[in-house]
Amino acid sequence: MIGYVTVGSNDLAKAASFYDALFAELGAGRFMEEETFIAWAVSPDKPAFSISRPFDGKPATVGNGVMIAFALETPAQVKALYGKAIALGATDEGKPGNRGDSGFYAAYFRDLDGNKLNFFCM
Repeated sequence: MIGYVTVGSNDLAKAASFYDALFAELGAGRFMEEETFIAWAVSPDKPAFSISRPFDGKPATVGNGVMIAFALETPAQVKALYGKAIALGATDEGKPGNRGDSGFYAAYFRDLDGNKLNFFCM
C-alpha cells in the first residue's frame, strides 16, 4: 500500500551519503534525483524512501510521533542494518530485540536529521 515515504533534510548531501551507504546494504539505490529531492528503492515498482528540502523553504524539522519502519527478513538483517546506521552516525532509539511475545523483532534509531526510523521483521 505504501508508495513512498519522504523525510525532510537540512543537509541533502550529508543525508544522501548516509542513505546511499545504509540502503546499499539492502540492494537499494537512487532511482529519482533532483536538486532538492532524492529517492531510493530496490526497484522503481516497489515502495521508496526519499529525502527532500522542504518545499516552503523553511528548515526541515522532525515530526513528533512520526516513524518510518523498514521490513526485513531476519533478526540478523535487523541487527546488521541497525549497526550500519549507528556506524554511519545515527543515534540509538532502541537496540535490536524482541518486542513483546508476537514475534516482532525490531531496532530503532534516528538519522542524521533526527528522523526516527525502524528496521523490523516478524
